[in-house]
Amino acid sequence: MTDLPHTPDLDRQSCGLVAVVGAPNAGKSTLVNALVGQKVAIVSPKAQTTRVRLMGVAIEGDAQILLVDTPGIFEPRRRLDRAMVAAAWTGATDADLIALVIDAKTGINAKLNMLIEGLAQRREARIVILNKVDVTPKEKLLELAVRLNDALAPEEIFMVSAATGDGIAGLKAALARRVPAGPWHFPEDQVSDATDRMLAAEVTREQLYLQLHAELPYASAVDTEKYEERKDGSVAIHQQILVGRDTQRAIVLGKGGARLKEIGSRSREELGKLLGKQVHLFLHVKVKPDWEEDRGLYRDIGLDWVD
Repeated sequence: MTDLPHTPDLDRQSCGLVAVVGAPNAGKSTLVNALVGQKVAIVSPKAQTTRVRLMGVAIEGDAQILLVDTPGIFEPRRRLDRAMVAAAWTGATDADLIALVIDAKTGINAKLNMLIEGLAQRREARIVILNKVDVTPKEKLLELAVRLNDALAPEEIFMVSAATGDGIAGLKAALARRVPAGPWHFPEDQVSDATDRMLAAEVTREQLYLQLHAELPYASAVDTEKYEERKDGSVAIHQQILVGRDTQRAIVLGKGGARLKEIGSRSREELGKLLGKQVHLFLHVKVKPDWEEDRGLYRDIGLDWVD
């Protein structure tokens, strides 16, 4: 017997915004993907992978949970850093609930203390999510819970593993109970507010993180120059990978262009799955020493210009 799709009761609908904040590499994007039930945010082992605010749309019964996956909050040094941190705090503005995600294995350090101090000054309701409990001793989890309860007085503390799914169902049900009554903001089959153009740039940037294990990804950006729907149902995507120096361009290209070809191949495959259509991806590497000072690029990737 085939299960019938869930039909939400319009009179019982609820919908709310949950800002997912945390220090870099706490596992925020992995958590958002787990709650949504599919990939909406890029993930890599490197910190500061997320640069822009991306919303994932999760559904639990009659509740629609709008999850804002924000950049990790850290001490900014460059203009790009300042824009990312500003985007993170903006994501928490007017949220119905702030969810602080903490890497339980790492625990509380200087970066997290800075974030806790900032959150303590805010009036929004907040919860704490201790992530990576599958690799953290129970004694450390209990100690962290006590310290965080004293520092933040959160409404609740959850212990989950976004990577394994442990605790995700309970967390999702709790979030559904906390969002206010009101109509859904998105159709039931929409899982993110990101445009396909933005998603394409993020997927290629993810491959830069995954395949280039030097510091290059932090000195690069992906700009989707052209996104064209073809009559046969496929899509043609033209992208520029921007780097600051010729030596960085050589790294992205690889010997005989092999690395760029591999980046394109994996990005194309991933985008085909996410978009549900054939993708023709054309990548070009451009040296642009001052790309971090390009206001237009900030607009294209969804960040505000910060002086």
